[in-house]
Amino acid sequence: MKIDTLPVEFTDEQKRYLEGFTTGLQISRVGRGLGGGAAKANAEPAGPDAAHVKAQDLALASGKKLADQEKFKRDEHPFDAYPRLKQQALTNAPPSPADNFRWRYYGLFYVAPAQDSYMCRLRIPNGILKHWQLAGLADLIEPLCGPFSHVTTRANLQVREIPPKNAVALIEGIQDLGLCSRGSGADNIRNVTGTPTAGIDPQELIDTREYAREWHFHILNDRSLYGLPRKFNVAFDGAGRIAVLEDTNDIAFAGVEVKDGFGVEPGVWFRLGIGGITGHKDFAKETGIIVKPADATKVADAIVRAFIDTGDRTNRLKARLKYVIDNIGMEKFLGLVEAKLGHALPRVPPEAMAPRPAFDRMAHIGVHKQKQDGLNWIGVALPLGKATCEQMRGLARIAADFGDGEIRLTVWQNLLISGVSDTNVELAVKAIEAIGLSITASNIRAGLIACTGNAGCKFAASDTKAHAAAIGDWCDGRIEVDTPLNIHLTGCHHSCAQHYISDIGLIAAKVPVGDSDDTVEGYHLFAGGGFGPDADIGHEVYHDLKAEDAPQTVEKLLKAYLAHRANPSETFLTFARRHDGESLRKLADAETSS
Repeated sequence: MKIDTLPVEFTDEQKRYLEGFTTGLQISRVGRGLGGGAAKANAEPAGPDAAHVKAQDLALASGKKLADQEKFKRDEHPFDAYPRLKQQALTNAPPSPADNFRWRYYGLFYVAPAQDSYMCRLRIPNGILKHWQLAGLADLIEPLCGPFSHVTTRANLQVREIPPKNAVALIEGIQDLGLCSRGSGADNIRNVTGTPTAGIDPQELIDTREYAREWHFHILNDRSLYGLPRKFNVAFDGAGRIAVLEDTNDIAFAGVEVKDGFGVEPGVWFRLGIGGITGHKDFAKETGIIVKPADATKVADAIVRAFIDTGDRTNRLKARLKYVIDNIGMEKFLGLVEAKLGHALPRVPPEAMAPRPAFDRMAHIGVHKQKQDGLNWIGVALPLGKATCEQMRGLARIAADFGDGEIRLTVWQNLLISGVSDTNVELAVKAIEAIGLSITASNIRAGLIACTGNAGCKFAASDTKAHAAAIGDWCDGRIEVDTPLNIHLTGCHHSCAQHYISDIGLIAAKVPVGDSDDTVEGYHLFAGGGFGPDADIGHEVYHDLKAEDAPQTVEKLLKAYLAHRANPSETFLTFARRHDGESLRKLADAETSS
């Protein structure tokens, strides 16, 4: 490359610098697919984004068109655009569609038209934070956004109603608290979940905190793990009393006891499952592979990198890991993973693994003994996951004064206060009640889960939280269910509330009214879904159920269960699976609403 004659004299050293700088710009443009003349065809992408660019190039070379989100990433990596986010905050400007996608790399979701504001989702590995972090978050968000937070179905926190002008102050303030929101949205590895009672659970096989934390920091510090073909979920289940729903994740690490005599060292390993996405009616598939806990991050890294190479960059609906496995087969994909690792992974038959301890579906609510003598965890019932700033500060004080100072979030949209001594339990319970919360809940309310809904999410077709509250208010007191029950409401096909794996699951729909084109908010209702040992997808019972009719319909369905169950100990899940959707509907329709 020759530098043209310039009106200013440069030394030879300056000319060499300019020549190198210009060449670097050219290579950068080629690597991003932004042009660059004849050199473009021969340029090899370099840097942390190289694998993603190569995958995009392969899609283009095959004659396909990249999805818009892939174009956004290719044109400008979100982490290179932070100055523009700051500028938008200065002018209180909403983002463009492209930037709305990019800012999700910082945990910010612009939710218009539902609201002219951002939602921010954090990253809290294993769902555990300190009391001062929860109190500090309350102090931070109160002047910047809506004065409340929601516990999510990934044992995480999200805050809402954030004007663009406050977005940067919020995410930088979150980092001041030793928390972060980086990579909690878009095509990235989402919050890492783990057993909420890790380290304190009498029945756990392994404490998941160390492994969730290692994976969390591995993600944060490696830019090449951002910009995947689609979002990616990883969970660690240590076989504690509270389910983590690891089988709904792209990678499921489940603690198991491996017996002697199967060619591997006996002891506690992680059983590996991959490809879970229950919104698309699939659980993580068993691989037969077991992983030494110390190697979990290495194995997860190899799986993600194999997904980077093979995931669909053109069709967002088919871009999750499940579809890679469906397309090329489990063994071929595992071969790619082992090639990344440089060695084969150990496999054992199912009989090599001892039965895992059973979940307690009510262990996330109320007082429960820890493995440490004289200590307890207290599960606090949050109304559909919501806590006000004042309640957040109150919970922080209770954790500091009566517990071990930790707050543990669960995938059931509530939290635990751990390390409460026997002598402090009564004081802690009274303090929880004094801030307007409770440690008790009926079987109906304990398992009542709802996503954000259209009050704050542009994808949702119904106001799920309001309708879930209506179901709880209507059914509680009218009918008493004496076995564990989960009722999940989700607003769209993303299935954040995982309706398919619930005893009763409702997914939002626009329900036609009469012969006109008018519609009202409503749901399709499913029954018989489950997780863990009971994993299965629910079957449809009602199609196009109006939201206003949902409370009475759930009431009648539960009355039909109590009237027709085989015996008093039969769960709703077992009852629902003994009947098809039409039979359940007929039984429910025969009941009367009180």
